[in-house]
Amino acid sequence: MTPVIAETRAELAAARAGVRGTLALVPTMGALHEGHRSLIREARRRADTVVVSVFVNPLQFGPGEDFDRYPRTFAEDVEACAAEGVDIVFAPGREVMYPEEPQVTVKSGPMGERVEGATRPGHFDGMLTVVLKLFLLVRPDLAVFGEKDAQQLAMIRRMVADLNVPVEIVGAPTVREADGLALSSRNRYLSADERGTALALSRALRAGADAVAGGPDAVVDAARAVLDKAASAEPPLHLDYLVLVDPGTFTEIPGPYEGPAVLAVAGRVGATHLIDNLPLQFGTPKEH
Repeated sequence: MTPVIAETRAELAAARAGVRGTLALVPTMGALHEGHRSLIREARRRADTVVVSVFVNPLQFGPGEDFDRYPRTFAEDVEACAAEGVDIVFAPGREVMYPEEPQVTVKSGPMGERVEGATRPGHFDGMLTVVLKLFLLVRPDLAVFGEKDAQQLAMIRRMVADLNVPVEIVGAPTVREADGLALSSRNRYLSADERGTALALSRALRAGADAVAGGPDAVVDAARAVLDKAASAEPPLHLDYLVLVDPGTFTEIPGPYEGPAVLAVAGRVGATHLIDNLPLQFGTPKEH
């Protein structure tokens, strides 16, 4: 099935007018890979109509980041959407999403200044702003996001709760390549040697998970030992952060602790910024 391509607000409204039943949105910046396709399949499972948006959002890129070289593969993206049974592809240009320079935007608050937000100031403000605009334009019943971007997912859930946005937020598990590297559109930037170094991110997370019985400090120490070795590799991993955080607030967890947590890591290999995380559980989960 070939999806309807909507590039303007009017075209989106016309496509949206024929929708019956539940509508799911999968927001993307394009360069779709198997991780995105897993999100689309989750949306397809839950909804009668699936919309995939493709828009590289300039507001969430800081100075010196990779906005200009971010991969843009629209023809291949449409083919992937067709293969997954997507009904509508919303592919607005910058002039459609931002007809004028926005003066009113979403402020991400204290959580947006932590962890990934501390290394990329303003990133979450731009992300939340475009997500809210997409919600208002597409008017989905639910939206599906990947758990690989755990802080993004937590921020969106908080925005929806704080602003009473009538959209159900669904998180879908991280998809990994055979060697353990979390799928990302940025993986295509990596040379073979850089990819070898980047594998330290997922190895560190697994090492941390193996140490969970020892408590939070043991988890972080085990993960850091792996990353320290990668820092002296060639090419080296430049660590941005390694943190064990509360999954709802992204504040760091002290020891001792019982409950859910996220072990999150980010670093640069060459010019490529990569993130990864793993959900953990300390102690026995509480019954609800």
